[in-house]
Amino acid sequence: MDDGIERMTIICWSGEMDKVWPQYILATTGAAYGMEVTMFCTFWGLFPLKRPEVKITGDNWMTKAMGVMNNQRISHLNFGGVGTKMLRTIAKKHKVEPPEALIATAQELGVRLAPCQMTMDLMGLTRDDLIDGLEEPLGAAAAMANMQRSSINLFI
Repeated sequence: MDDGIERMTIICWSGEMDKVWPQYILATTGAAYGMEVTMFCTFWGLFPLKRPEVKITGDNWMTKAMGVMNNQRISHLNFGGVGTKMLRTIAKKHKVEPPEALIATAQELGVRLAPCQMTMDLMGLTRDDLIDGLEEPLGAAAAMANMQRSSINLFI
């Protein structure tokens, strides 16, 4: 199906800051260039879309424990939180927007932020745990259909 629309699909599987930044920088850049961009947020890539005031997610002790661990916004450069703070400080010095601002910009530019339904079920997440303005949760088949129509597909 060639309808002349340039599309990009980004599969966001990581919530680590050093992966979240490129996910949203590439999405907002694509949208700014007029592309239709869909971000399919699955597994740990779903957690950057969690409301900041929601500290504990999950529907049993295991999913609650995973949710608490994920609140740390872990990065390969974490080092007990020091690496994350350093990375944010360096980014601010270079006028790179923080991930939270990039997510808001993505929404303003019309990027489709689609949470993975299976991940929500596995992690015990509800729509109320997530920020406003998201697409309806999608499954793998819908993500594949988006990828099939896209000229650019990224897995970050």
